[in-house]
Amino acid sequence: MKAIWNNTIIAESDNTVEVENNQYFPPEAIKAEFFQLSDTHTTCPWKGRASYFHLKVGEEKNPDAAWFYPHPKSEAAKIKDHVAFWKGVKIEK
Repeated sequence: MKAIWNNTIIAESDNTVEVENNQYFPPEAIKAEFFQLSDTHTTCPWKGRASYFHLKVGEEKNPDAAWFYPHPKSEAAKIKDHVAFWKGVKIEK
């Protein structure tokens, strides 16, 4: 699977985990140079507290376009630190 934004592959892995129709990429699959940690957090009742990344490719920034669970609840342990995307990020096989 590939995560693509602004015509750039920002993450790539054959070991994603699908949860609620989202592909979660393992932490080693993301290309860190395109990710900036955000101060945004949200809470999912069964997964726990999510943290976010801004994406930056060239001069283009996509705020809070990726999220992850650094300390998920036990039901979501398989996606610990895995990154999922929205806000225009395309996921392709």
